[in-house]
Amino acid sequence: MEKSLEEVHPVKAFGWAAKDTSGLLSPFKFSRRETGDKDVKLKILYCGICHTDLHQVKNEWGFSQYPMVPGHEIVGEVTEVGSKVEKFKVGEKAGVGCLVGSCRSCENCTNDLENYCSKGIATYNAIYHDGTPTYGGYSDMIVVDEHFVIHVPENMPLAAAAPLLCAGITTYSPLRYFGLDKPGLHIGVVGLGGLGHVGVKFAKALGLKVTVISTSQSKQKEAIEHLGADSFLISTDPDQLQAAMGTMDGILDTVSADHPIHPLIGLLKSHGKLIFLGAPAKPVELPVFSLLMGRKLVAGSGIGGMKETQEMLDFAAKHNITADVEVIPMDYVNTAMERLAKADVKYRFVIDVAKTLKAE
Repeated sequence: MEKSLEEVHPVKAFGWAAKDTSGLLSPFKFSRRETGDKDVKLKILYCGICHTDLHQVKNEWGFSQYPMVPGHEIVGEVTEVGSKVEKFKVGEKAGVGCLVGSCRSCENCTNDLENYCSKGIATYNAIYHDGTPTYGGYSDMIVVDEHFVIHVPENMPLAAAAPLLCAGITTYSPLRYFGLDKPGLHIGVVGLGGLGHVGVKFAKALGLKVTVISTSQSKQKEAIEHLGADSFLISTDPDQLQAAMGTMDGILDTVSADHPIHPLIGLLKSHGKLIFLGAPAKPVELPVFSLLMGRKLVAGSGIGGMKETQEMLDFAAKHNITADVEVIPMDYVNTAMERLAKADVKYRFVIDVAKTLKAE
């Protein structure tokens, strides 16, 4: 006879879940597996709210499974380790990002690119190796294979470190991979939200000249005075675009809303690179002639592998890079989702799970 989910996963857990496409989150009792030989069990202290969570709870990408416990920007304290765990000890601070599994044997996995494994397992809204659903960080605890757990450096404030496990690695990885990490290069960052603001911080720490590209003039002061950008460009102003034509070595486009990319390609120097980090719902129109006339590149990049994620967090700790966060209680999460949909946050909501998640 087939075992029930509670028999396979006997450890009681509690969180908040979306039950249907309304996306409304409410208290939810569920279970997690026991700590296996290679597993790390975390008491979750904080969990960031990513724009992905908003898309997923409302099934805007078309593959949501309910009930769904979102959250893939998780930091916590190690409370138990399996007998074969080598990297973590009880009491240490650790994090879990967007992945909790992969095949570990394909070309991507063997090259520390688990994020591009065709059998990668997302931290929530996915099916684990044992056939059970994965549940994310809007919950009291989580059990994860140590390979997919990240050390959080001692000097990092935990709430502000949580979003780096998604937004941080998403902006750090393309800067490294596409060679846009050389001091003196000029890059543009499109959009000054959860991704964009940490992208500016990483770029400045790498010694780059940074221009924030936005539709909102109101963000200029914040971009330059608070985040340290060198200049600010309104993407809907033809005169500003004309003046900046051909000046940038690369552009990180963090915007998920539909927007024209032809003006952005015009900002690139010859051999310049436009890298998509956001995912607009509609296919973009690609002006090929503009690419031909400068051997320009349009590319995409998604998070990073586990080795690079650890590298990113260590780099962030060394350079005092954290996300700008608004810490909220668990029962504020639905309001936070509404505000996030209107971009009414600077720049990332983080749930204080340990202090505010109350079991019913």
